[in-house]
Amino acid sequence: MYYTDETVLFLDGKFIKAKDARTDLFGQTLHYGYGVFEGIRSYETVNGTKTFKALEHYERLKRSCALMGIPLDYSAEEMSQITYQVLEKNELTNAYIRPLVFCSPNMALTSPNEVSLMITAWEVDQHTTLQPAKVCISSFQRPNPKAVTMEAKVCGLYTNSILATMEAKKRGFDDGLLLDLNGFVAEGPGANFFYEKDGVMYTPPVGSILPGITRKTVIDICQFLDIPVQEKYFRPEEVFEADSAFFCSTMQEIVAIESIEGQAFAKPWKDSLSGLIRDTYRSIVLDKSYGYVIV
Repeated sequence: MYYTDETVLFLDGKFIKAKDARTDLFGQTLHYGYGVFEGIRSYETVNGTKTFKALEHYERLKRSCALMGIPLDYSAEEMSQITYQVLEKNELTNAYIRPLVFCSPNMALTSPNEVSLMITAWEVDQHTTLQPAKVCISSFQRPNPKAVTMEAKVCGLYTNSILATMEAKKRGFDDGLLLDLNGFVAEGPGANFFYEKDGVMYTPPVGSILPGITRKTVIDICQFLDIPVQEKYFRPEEVFEADSAFFCSTMQEIVAIESIEGQAFAKPWKDSLSGLIRDTYRSIVLDKSYGYVIV
């Protein structure tokens, strides 16, 4: 699914076949989750193959490294250029790109001895037929921001996301909505959350959530469309009264939420501000004019 015998990736300054890539079984990232990563999308646009906000993602990767005490010598611009080379060597257009910074063998709970950078990519579809999600309230909380660095996209933190997703699937839902330690809505296992009520979009503030790049794009779209946005703390009871809601992430883009704990939202998706935001987002990533969505 992620690579074939012909797939080429970037690893520590070289382009090599993915099948020939090796790592050490005693690495800190494998044993302790002490590593950081990103997820970036590329698209076949009217102006050729383009990554979406790659520089922003790589700046966040560098920020994650700095917060975690992991040295990374590459600049955002260098990593962005490498990404286009990876896409070209694999003849990819619509792709998901995974940069990973992982650490060398070290069984001590200390800074890494050496650091590796891998950048790989694989083909993904455009999610044009992605179905609205049935969502439950997860029993798992987002980690206490005073216990971990929530601003960094850290490998080990995603065990929390895996547990929440498995729980939702076992209960017959598509995804879960996690709360923070104070019982306020935080985010999905791998996506930020917005809901619409009376012409206003609401989203949780940073703190117990990852400050998503797609989240920031949604806020920018709302400002362009003159849709009020409020970042505030709110409990699940408020979400049940919403007109519409969605998850947003680089991989899944904007995913309509059909219901939460079986309770559907008041507005049909096609009539909601959320639907308008998704249409605008799709126009932006494909380099199309999106003035037509303002009616």
